[in-house]
Amino acid sequence: MSAIGNILWFVLGGFVMGLGWWLAGLLCAITIVGLPWAKACFVIGQFAFLPFGKEAVDRAVVTGVSDLGTGALGTLGNVIWFIFAGIWLAIGHIASALFCFVTIIGIPFGIQHLKLAGLTLAPVGKTIVARNSARVGR
Repeated sequence: MSAIGNILWFVLGGFVMGLGWWLAGLLCAITIVGLPWAKACFVIGQFAFLPFGKEAVDRAVVTGVSDLGTGALGTLGNVIWFIFAGIWLAIGHIASALFCFVTIIGIPFGIQHLKLAGLTLAPVGKTIVARNSARVGR
């Protein structure tokens, strides 16, 4: 079922938002300082292309240990990210969600866009895992 959802998602808007994430990643990579954000953009960009059957979780939950991205520096990184790039991607996902909510068949896609909009607020310290995968924190 997630394969069908991913195909429909990709055709009906996921492609555009995935490219948006990758563009943000390229812009971050141009500035050497932005490399940590660029990595997050490319990982989440892949997620934005095909999100069904996957979920974004804190890396500390998956690995069982805290790292730079999941601690205080990660919080600072998320604030900087939101000011420079996160707000624009969030606006794109919210606009896409509103467009999807126009039709009944688009409602699940709109909900997924809203989840991704939430992820744009704080992507540092997150990782993408298969849904229902084993986690250390459970």
